[in-house]
Amino acid sequence: MNRSSLLIVPAIAALLSVSAPAQTGMAPFQVVETGDSFARLADAVAAIGDAQGTIMIAPGVYRECVVQSAGHISFKAEVPGRSIFDGGICEGKAALVLRGRSAAVDGLIFQNMAVPDGNGAGIRLEKGNLAVTRSVFRNSEQGILTAQDPAGEIVIDQTTFTELGRCDRGLACAHSIYIGDFASLTVTRSRFERGNGGHYVKSRAARAIIQNNAFDDTRGQATNYMIDLPGGATGMISGNVFVQGKDKENYSAFIAIAAEGRARSSAGLAISGNDASLGTDVDRNTVFLADWSGDAIVLGANRLGRGLKPFEKR
Repeated sequence: MNRSSLLIVPAIAALLSVSAPAQTGMAPFQVVETGDSFARLADAVAAIGDAQGTIMIAPGVYRECVVQSAGHISFKAEVPGRSIFDGGICEGKAALVLRGRSAAVDGLIFQNMAVPDGNGAGIRLEKGNLAVTRSVFRNSEQGILTAQDPAGEIVIDQTTFTELGRCDRGLACAHSIYIGDFASLTVTRSRFERGNGGHYVKSRAARAIIQNNAFDDTRGQATNYMIDLPGGATGMISGNVFVQGKDKENYSAFIAIAAEGRARSSAGLAISGNDASLGTDVDRNTVFLADWSGDAIVLGANRLGRGLKPFEKR
């Protein structure tokens, strides 16, 4: 990925510009395996129960939400980018509250998620595995927020996170992505931009693979780190493009390791092949990688612009 890739991620850019047509008179939620259609998403989820199934979601704007408590369920847009979940919140948490055995989300848009505690999200994952592809999270307090599941694995690919995060009202900050104690987080070919506070990716997962993404902070507001692994992690951060903007709550580093204490080893964490720079209107000195862990992190060759120091031990 070169710096021009920061301007557009082709596989997902179209999702940001489409508008959803009005729904037809047909029931919009179809369980693919049975052909049964439902007027309410909750009824389609209940029909799958503890089994495995795919719910095909027709184009439209939906102001509802659902809790998945069992099974392996895929939530799939019939036309990627044309099925929009707009502001519907379950349990004071998210549009999709997921605590089944696994879930997949493909081609959906989540927007305008807000709750009193400041953690309104498109997806709240409480346990199980999660795969998110070709989706958009925008104009909300959080994109994806999780609880703790040390056995769970999360994969995010070709997805955009825009106008997310917050640090206000005396509440703990929210972030574009905030992953709790999971086994692994993988984020690939995705875009992060226009943060409204907090970090773009904050993850307490034991292993993190963050590869070939674009982090465009040039229009961020009061943002913090691009990537925060607050307890440390193994894995790889490579092939990403980072541009730090002017309006920062904390501009002291692009990537932070173990800033909240060394919960696990980061030995062998490989960080290479990234492209990091300051925005054209930014004049400051900062650090690409700040490390509190003291572990043997493998910092390879990265393309760093003016004002960037490669590494700082803190």
